[in-house]
Amino acid sequence: MSKTRNYNPDTLAVMERFFTAIEACKQQKLIKTITAYCAECGIDAPHFYTQRKDRTRGFFEIGWAVPLIRNCGVSSRWLLTGVGSMFAE
Repeated sequence: MSKTRNYNPDTLAVMERFFTAIEACKQQKLIKTITAYCAECGIDAPHFYTQRKDRTRGFFEIGWAVPLIRNCGVSSRWLLTGVGSMFAE
């Protein structure tokens, strides 16, 4: 079990955008389910769900977002900075 972690504000903002993008991709059917996304991307699903529920948990890795950028068209600029639109143009 992961201890709580004191993430800096920038990391917390990236994490918030990541979870927002996951939901948007799910709604647009770019990913089937969160469990399937986790399985395909090598993410431990219980860690994903725990991190989503409690942002202070120490499970989040930026590598979780790479498939959203690579496979779903999420803008890396938006994900990291919050600037621009969620999806790359």
